[in-house]
Amino acid sequence: MQNFYLWFAVIGSLSEYLNRRAALHGIADTTATKKGNLTMADLDGTNEAKNFHLSIQPENKPFFLKGSNALGWGIQNRLARIFSPASARTVMLAIDHGYFQGPTTGLERIDINILPLLPYADALMLTRGILRTTIPSSFGNGIVLRASGGPSVLKELSNEQIAMDMEDAIRLNTAAVAVQVYIGGEYETQTVHNMTRLVDSGNRYGVPVLGVTAVGRDMVRDARYIRLACRICAELGAHIVKTYYIPEGFETVTASCPVPIVMAGGKKLPELDALVMAYKAVEEGAAGVDMGRNIFQSEAPVAMIQAVRHVVHERMKPEHAYELYQTLKNENRQRGA
Repeated sequence: MQNFYLWFAVIGSLSEYLNRRAALHGIADTTATKKGNLTMADLDGTNEAKNFHLSIQPENKPFFLKGSNALGWGIQNRLARIFSPASARTVMLAIDHGYFQGPTTGLERIDINILPLLPYADALMLTRGILRTTIPSSFGNGIVLRASGGPSVLKELSNEQIAMDMEDAIRLNTAAVAVQVYIGGEYETQTVHNMTRLVDSGNRYGVPVLGVTAVGRDMVRDARYIRLACRICAELGAHIVKTYYIPEGFETVTASCPVPIVMAGGKKLPELDALVMAYKAVEEGAAGVDMGRNIFQSEAPVAMIQAVRHVVHERMKPEHAYELYQTLKNENRQRGA
């Protein structure tokens, strides 16, 4: 007990010393919080708040993407890494073909053929293997990870399973995951369930799901089929749908789908034809494009992706975009690029 009183006296003397020292030097002591004449540093200079702007109503702007206003903050934030808030559209570069095709033309060396295109892509669609091994971690735009797979081109393609865990997608800071859905395919129900399981997981963790409508070899690619496939994906929870452009009735596809539709590039076309297709898709309601072969198999991929960007974000006429492509191609050639 005597020791207790001794320590109490020491502490009291120390506090009195600090108070006197502070008063002598004209400063407030910030090392003590004892009640009395000691001043706490974080209370210095605080005044009554009064700028409440009572004449201005609080503003809560709706999210800029179709069908996304009721989504959580995390999903919206990730969608904003894929789609430009200024145009509400995206130029996604698809390089995930190797997950069932192997090293296809143009993707033999991702490090050589694809890395020069990254500055011009709003988002990159790829597998986690290529992301981890080849894409620089400094890439700051959206990452859309292929989350389904299984069969190769040698087998029935619709027999896909979920091929990655959502936790790994989060670990890789992905903006969305993509899953193939084979409406009308042999394993239709299985692929639909792949998507719905990823949607449940994505909603739990705040990660959007891109439903990719896959058209089988024997299916008719018309407006009726594309409307069916896109609507099923959206109805069952996909936050974005990727599908093919069709010359007749594509506007009915985008009108009947309550979430953003991104146009798939499909097979390699002549550059002008690919630009015309992208322009028509955007004019008829698409929220952008996800092109692969029409960019990385182009004669001048860097010039082509820039021309596509002008079509998608600035609605440049395809003829003018093709002129831009030719100009950029020639400039790159002169520089030896």
